[in-house]
Amino acid sequence: MRPTTPLPTVSSTSAPVALSPVSALSPLDGRYAGRLASLRPFMSEQGYMHRRVQVEMAWFIALSDAGFAEFKPLSPGARTYLLGLVKNFSEADAVAIKDIEKVTNHDVKAVEYWIKSKFDARPELERAAEFVHFACTSEDINNTSHALQLKGGRDVVLLPALDGVIAKLRDMAHAFAAVPMLSRTHGQTASPTTVGKELANVVVRLSKARAAIAGVKLMAKMNGAVGNYNAHLSAWPDFDWESFSREVVETPEPLGLGLTFQPYSIQIEPHDYMAELFDAVARANTILIDLSRDIWGYVSLGYFKQRLKAGEIGSSTMPHKVNPIDFENAEGNLGLANAVLRHLSEKLPISRWQRDLTDSTVLRNMGVALGYAVLAYHSLSVGLGKLELNEEALAADLDASWEVLAEPIQTVMRRFGVQGAYERLKEVTRGKTVTAEALHALIRSLEIPQTEKDRLLAMTPGSYIGKATELAQRV
Repeated sequence: MRPTTPLPTVSSTSAPVALSPVSALSPLDGRYAGRLASLRPFMSEQGYMHRRVQVEMAWFIALSDAGFAEFKPLSPGARTYLLGLVKNFSEADAVAIKDIEKVTNHDVKAVEYWIKSKFDARPELERAAEFVHFACTSEDINNTSHALQLKGGRDVVLLPALDGVIAKLRDMAHAFAAVPMLSRTHGQTASPTTVGKELANVVVRLSKARAAIAGVKLMAKMNGAVGNYNAHLSAWPDFDWESFSREVVETPEPLGLGLTFQPYSIQIEPHDYMAELFDAVARANTILIDLSRDIWGYVSLGYFKQRLKAGEIGSSTMPHKVNPIDFENAEGNLGLANAVLRHLSEKLPISRWQRDLTDSTVLRNMGVALGYAVLAYHSLSVGLGKLELNEEALAADLDASWEVLAEPIQTVMRRFGVQGAYERLKEVTRGKTVTAEALHALIRSLEIPQTEKDRLLAMTPGSYIGKATELAQRV
């Protein structure tokens, strides 16, 4: 028996327009398409359709096991076939659904009709065809699909890319843990640190941000048109639909969806978890903007050199240049990612009354936001891999900055009760070129124990790094 709802007739001449990298409207699908291939299966239109088919199949199979006399449990062969529709979903399948949508002008209904078309010549499934999309509103399918998209995009692509940046920074923090570097608070010379300690700071911040991204529970609801199971209860008033929906949502894939059940909603899932997730990604991106600018500055100071690549050109007119383009690209793309992420997090939790459609079109840009972030993480990984430490430049800056030892000298003076310690060092150092000889003369004149004088006399800007090495090594 065929489905009672006739399938729309469509032409087979609607193949997608062929695009090349130079004709794509977005650089994510043009210039940078190759770098984002891993994200496309989850966040593209095809990925969205794929997840919709997955949700419909999970719901359909679960209904067959619910104990309804009208829908007997499916045979093992039927279950394998239905799960195969999900596992083997292809671009051709997505195009076929788009063809149906041209007639229905409704994307979820097009998925339903496509699934029913796959029941042809399979009597067991044809008899059960009206249980496809049973009691569901479109948003029951959409919100679960969006959560599955984000599950893949976050766990399979974004977090591993971010982990790569964190791992590289951690390796650098350990390798350069003891390499002294002049600090520049307010852009001025300040107490020395080490290269590794400054990178360790970023590792700690990013690790916390990464945990926040991974810790967001991906929510999903399957409770009908306005969240009350109205249609469900009209069919089987005594059935525990809430528990059933929870089971479908929370049972691990492939029989369930492996998400977290959202018990309260209007027609749409509230999207608060999405706002939390996008804010968390934006926070990590902000940390990386900070890193990108700092590395850019250190390259400018000569603290880092960039490994050359044969054939690359830094400037069309200045052959000597090796520009920090990877960090500039990262900064720019992180800014684009955050602009979209912040709009998503501010807009999505807002819906007029029981729903409006503004979230639908906005949600289609989740892949844009994550795409720019992943692109930036790639640029950072490439850029960090090119860096070579220029210890001579670091040492030269330190040797020209003996004034930074005014801090330890006046601190030791305070320890031994020397009056006006800060003021005396301020008079000697502020706004002046300070030499080792001048500081040593001051130290020898101090009324402090000789052992302390000797310790201060042995100190250099490069040795005045506190616990920086230890802190960098243990990150």
